[in-house]
Amino acid sequence: MSEHPASSAASASPASPEAPVPWPAPEADRHAQAEQQLGTAGVAYRTVGGDEAAAANLAWWDADADDYQATHGEFLGDADFVWCPEGVREEDVRLLGDVRGRRVLEVGCGQAACSRWLTAAGAHAVATDLSGGMLRHAREGNERTGVAVPLVQANAEHLPFAPGSFDAACSAFGALPFVPSLATVFAEVHRVLRPGSPWVFSVTHPMRWIFPDDPGPLGLTVTQPYFDRTPYVEVDDDGEATYVEYHRTLGDYVRALAAGGFTLEDLIEPEWPEGHTRTWGQWSPLRGKLFPGTAIFRTHRS
Repeated sequence: MSEHPASSAASASPASPEAPVPWPAPEADRHAQAEQQLGTAGVAYRTVGGDEAAAANLAWWDADADDYQATHGEFLGDADFVWCPEGVREEDVRLLGDVRGRRVLEVGCGQAACSRWLTAAGAHAVATDLSGGMLRHAREGNERTGVAVPLVQANAEHLPFAPGSFDAACSAFGALPFVPSLATVFAEVHRVLRPGSPWVFSVTHPMRWIFPDDPGPLGLTVTQPYFDRTPYVEVDDDGEATYVEYHRTLGDYVRALAAGGFTLEDLIEPEWPEGHTRTWGQWSPLRGKLFPGTAIFRTHRS
C-alpha cells in the first residue's frame, strides 16, 4: 500500500503547470530522507511519459522503502491483507472470494503482506513490484514468517506471465497511481487472468485530488480542479522527475475497466471506522468523517 502526501503548498495547482512550486522544509516531511537522496527541489504539473514515470518512481520507492516500512509496517503486518488506511481487511470482506487452491497475482505488492495472507489462506500467491527496495522488505517478511511467497520485480504495464496464468488479481494501493495508462495495466491484467476471474484494487479516492494532502483543517479546502488530470510531479533542480502520480476521475476508472474487458461488480467507499485514530499521510479522522479517502473497485474479467 503506497502513500506519498504532498505538502499543502505543493498540492495547490500552480499558475503555470510547468512552473515548479517551492519545496517545503524537509525536516517537516516524513519523506525527507528520500527527497534529499533524490534531490527533490519542487513540484510541477506537467505531462510525463511511461519511461520517465517508471524511472522516477523506481528511484523514489527504492529510496523511501526503509522509511515507509518503519512508519507503516506495524499497521500493515507481516501477513495481513489491509485494503486501505481505513483498515478494511480481506479477512472480513472477502472481496476476492474463496482463494483456496487458486493462483492469485498481487500487483504492486510493497512488502507483500497481502500475498503472505493469501498464501496462509490457501492460495498460490505471486507478488510483483517495480521497486527492488520494497521487494527487499518483502524477502525479509518471507524470512520472518516462513511464508515463501514468490517475488517478481516487474512494471505493472509489462507483467512477465503467460496468458491465463491466474485465477484472481489484486492491488492494494499499488502501481495504478504511478503509471500513465490504465488501459495498458488493465490489458495486462486481463491477459494473465482466466475468464471470470476477479480483479480487485484499491486507490486513493479520486475526489481527494481536489484537496491538499493535509490531514488537518487545511486539507478541507478545495484547491485543485477535479477534472484536471495533469500529473503531479516532483522534480529536482534540473526539472527531472523524482516522483510522479497520475489522477483519474471515477468515470475514468469505470470506462477503462469496461474498455479493458472487466465487469464492475461494486465500488466500495469505506467509511472512517469509529475509534480509528491513526493518521496515515493525508488520511485522518478529521477528513475521514467528512468524505471518502479510498475507492475499492471489485470487478471480474468478462
